Amino acid sequence: MKQKAYDGYTSFSYLAEGAHYQNVPLSSQEAAPESYVFDLTGKQEAQVQRIFDEHIMVSMRDHGFIMPARREDIDPYCRDGYTAFAYEGLAKSGLDVVFDNFMDGIMNITSKAGLKWDDVIYNLGLRYCDIARQDTAIIAGTLTDIHKAHKGGKVAIVPCLEAATAIENEIDRVDILYGLGIRCMGMTYNEANTIGTGLAEERDGGLTKFGKRVIKRMNQLGMAIDISHCGDVTSMDVIETSEKPVLITHAGARALWNTPRMKSDEVLKACAAKGGIIGILAAPNTTLTKEHPGHSLDSVMAHFEYIRELVGIDHVGFGPDTFYGDHVALQHAVDQRLSIGDSHSGEKFNEAPFVLGVENPTEAMPNIVKWLVQHGYSNKDIAKAAGGNVMQALQKIWIR
Repeated sequence: MKQKAYDGYTSFSYLAEGAHYQNVPLSSQEAAPESYVFDLTGKQEAQVQRIFDEHIMVSMRDHGFIMPARREDIDPYCRDGYTAFAYEGLAKSGLDVVFDNFMDGIMNITSKAGLKWDDVIYNLGLRYCDIARQDTAIIAGTLTDIHKAHKGGKVAIVPCLEAATAIENEIDRVDILYGLGIRCMGMTYNEANTIGTGLAEERDGGLTKFGKRVIKRMNQLGMAIDISHCGDVTSMDVIETSEKPVLITHAGARALWNTPRMKSDEVLKACAAKGGIIGILAAPNTTLTKEHPGHSLDSVMAHFEYIRELVGIDHVGFGPDTFYGDHVALQHAVDQRLSIGDSHSGEKFNEAPFVLGVENPTEAMPNIVKWLVQHGYSNKDIAKAAGGNVMQALQKIWIR
């Protein structure tokens, strides 16, 4: 597996730990200790290596975020803002491009509820300052940046926002966010905002008048639109309103698992018909299936195969939405203010403590590619799903 150069830098190490930022034990950046078992032949192992060597690998949603090792540290750690970023872990992930929102939904640095304008600006500034001190990852805002990073053996980080909630009713904030490097923005999180209705709301009012103005401005700027957390009516409205392809960066198929967090066939087909790409999600307790009630790589890939069959191989990708540490503990910690539990409602399941085979970015894409090789997918189709489709879409969405 190809590996990026890692210079040994750890986040904010130019400051004094404990004096300038919190001194808390952190989670590991290694692949999960309980591993998914593959039985690949030597020829198949060589095929996996060749795919990573020859193609740009893109995660439509993952995080360099490192969780505290102790649950009681989660809230103060996020409020502090000086959160650790997994440069070493990403260097081992095989990824060339990561769409990362820098956990903006939980960075309540200046507010109690998060997703506020000042929270977003503080979070971006601190993260960019940290990234500027190292030589493994770069901020990418153009396709040229991505190709340059790939050629130079670096990880290209595409800055995103989980939701557009922070712009409130200020349309010019879209321009400001673009100027600050944001190249992909979700319309809503689970709850409604001034743009539209989130997937956890009981009634979906669709895209607002202001929301239509936001869509137009994003199209003009060349900022990708993400509807992963929008309600169905809002999702369809966004797809219809946008002149450019729309992304679903991290979701799954409701036909397999009937929760609001999954997407209906109607939304999936409409997204693909507009030229959009659907990234398959792997966050714990989301992309389950009746056949695979324990969350694992197999249940994740069942969603992939269903959506591939529904919309075609040219419109699927992967957005595992993983990070380093206990994802379930974080879901519980922020459930009340972000309606995580509501987004998982509608199906009975035993909560999985982690997703076997897709626990963090270090193992996610390598294991996904191994699974695809093991199940007989061609190099061409794997290259499309593992990054090529997203790159094609960005050529239509981004200005350059």
